[in-house]
Amino acid sequence: MVTSRSQTKSESDLPEARKKFEFYQLGALVVWVLLLAGAVYGQGVTGTESNEKVVVVTGVTDSTVFGLGESVRVSGTVKGAISFGGDVIVEGVVKGDVAAIGGSVIQLDGSRIDGDVIVVGGAYSHGDKAPGRSAASMTIMYAGYQEELRSMMRNPAGLLQPRWSPSYIGSRILAVLFWFIVSLALTAAMPGTISRGVARLQLTSLRVAVIGLIGAVVIGAGVELCLWMLPQTISVLVGLMALILIVFAGLFGRVILYAATGRWLQRKYFPFGKNSEAVALLLGTAFWVTLDSLPYAWPFVVIVIWVLSLGLAFTARYHVGWRRAAVSPTF
Repeated sequence: MVTSRSQTKSESDLPEARKKFEFYQLGALVVWVLLLAGAVYGQGVTGTESNEKVVVVTGVTDSTVFGLGESVRVSGTVKGAISFGGDVIVEGVVKGDVAAIGGSVIQLDGSRIDGDVIVVGGAYSHGDKAPGRSAASMTIMYAGYQEELRSMMRNPAGLLQPRWSPSYIGSRILAVLFWFIVSLALTAAMPGTISRGVARLQLTSLRVAVIGLIGAVVIGAGVELCLWMLPQTISVLVGLMALILIVFAGLFGRVILYAATGRWLQRKYFPFGKNSEAVALLLGTAFWVTLDSLPYAWPFVVIVIWVLSLGLAFTARYHVGWRRAAVSPTF
C-alpha cells in the first residue's frame, strides 16, 4: 500500500513537472532567438553608393526635368525639376516647383526658384545668402527615412524581392519576437475574446474573408466619398476613425490568426507543447512572418492578413449561424 501511494503521488506530479519543463524550454528558446537576432543584426553592414548618377541640365528648356534614381543638377533655366531617389541641385533658374523624394534640394548662391520646394526624406538647404525665392512660394519638408526612400526609388523591384542580408534576417527575427510578445500580452488580457475569434476563424474562415473584403471595399469607398463631398474637418475625422478601426482590427486579427495557425501546426506537425498557448503563438507568429518575408508573395500575404482581420472585427459580436452541427473545426 505504501508503494502504491507513492506511485500515485509521483504520477500526479508528472503533469506539473512537464508543464514546468515546457516553460523552461520555451524560455530558453526565446533567449536563444534573442541572442541569434543580436548576433545576426550586429553583422549587418550598411553602405552608400559611390557612383552617383547626375543629370546635368544646361541651356533654356520649357519642360520639367525628371530624375529617376539619379540626381538632377540645374545649371540653366527649366520649368521644374523633380528627382525620385536623388538630390536636386539648383544653380540656375527654376520657374516652377522643385521636388525631391528620397533626396534633398540644394539651392546654391545666385540661383532662383519661383515655385514651391517639396522634400520627402531629405532636407532643403541653401547658401549663406538669402535664397532667391518668390514671396508666394512655400517649402514643404518631411525629413526622415532618406536612405530607405532613396533605395526604394532607385530599385522599386526591391520591395517585391527583398535582399536576404544579415540585417534583413535579423529584422525578421525581431519581428517574430515583437509579434510574439504582443500576442502573449493580448491573449493574457483577453483570453475569451481571442478564443472566440479562433473558433470563429476555424469554423467559417471563408465567410470571414468575404466579409472582410467587402468591409475593406466599403471603408475605402466611404473614406474617398467623405474626402470629396464633406467639409475638411469632418472628412479628416472620418479618415482618422477609419484608420483607428483598421489599426485595431489588424492588431487583434493578427493575434487571432497567429493563435489559430499555431494550434493547427501543433495538431498536424509539432506535438511539442501540444497544450501550451505560448508555443502555439510562437509557431503561428513564426509561420506568418516567414510568409510575410517571401519575395513577390509578401504583398498578397499582407492583403490576406488585413482582410481576415477586418472580417474578424466585423463579426466579433455575431453569433447566430456560426456553429455547424456534427462538423469538427478545421483551419
